[in-house]
Amino acid sequence: MDSPIHRLDPRAKFILTLGFFAASLMFTNLYALVIIFLAEIPGILLARTVSRWLRSMRGGLFLGFFIFVMNVIFGTPLASSLAFTARFFAIMSAFSFFFMTTSADDLGLALEQIHVPYSISFTFTTAVRLVPTMAIDAQTVVDAQRSRGLELDKGNFIKRIRNYIPILIPLIISAIRRSVELAEALESRAFGATENRTAIVTLKMRPADYLVIFATFAGVALAVYVYWFVKLPTLVIPIEIPRFF
Repeated sequence: MDSPIHRLDPRAKFILTLGFFAASLMFTNLYALVIIFLAEIPGILLARTVSRWLRSMRGGLFLGFFIFVMNVIFGTPLASSLAFTARFFAIMSAFSFFFMTTSADDLGLALEQIHVPYSISFTFTTAVRLVPTMAIDAQTVVDAQRSRGLELDKGNFIKRIRNYIPILIPLIISAIRRSVELAEALESRAFGATENRTAIVTLKMRPADYLVIFATFAGVALAVYVYWFVKLPTLVIPIEIPRFF
């Protein structure tokens, strides 16, 4: 996919992601975290990745609900529990935005150009490529097992866990087989024989990239100012949640 966001330098997008990450960790105020989350939406719209972003958010609903429930169980006020959940989605959205708009090849080039050892950058980009591959393999295995009569959604909790054993075993075997093939391919190409590597493509920062970096630092500076000098309104929820411990 081609968009102004996709054409940005990966280093600029990573700094932008770190800016959202730092701002999200800085605040525990629900209003501030919602504003940070909403500030990420224009970039997602500009990148035209709304459908993929919604799928990633939907995938994090269970973990977000788990964070909320655990905070409530351990006596955290309801407003703070909502704030921690909003922080999770803000951070998740920022990193989803980065990985949805940055290819593994560009990410590897960016890591090399900031002098990260090639073995580390190769390992990281290989892991990034492996995640969607494993997701496709998992869906293939699920479809194959369901065609053989496996019912994943029936029975009690223990029964459902046991139903996933025929899914996990083929996935583990496939992952081991893929890792062995990758190791053999690397050995056959003398991986690591030389440290002086060259690349066909060289990433270059453009004015738009510097503008994004400047806007990120300005946004983080504004967040620091608001954190120290601005009294934000707090959400008051007049509902008492009983402590379980």
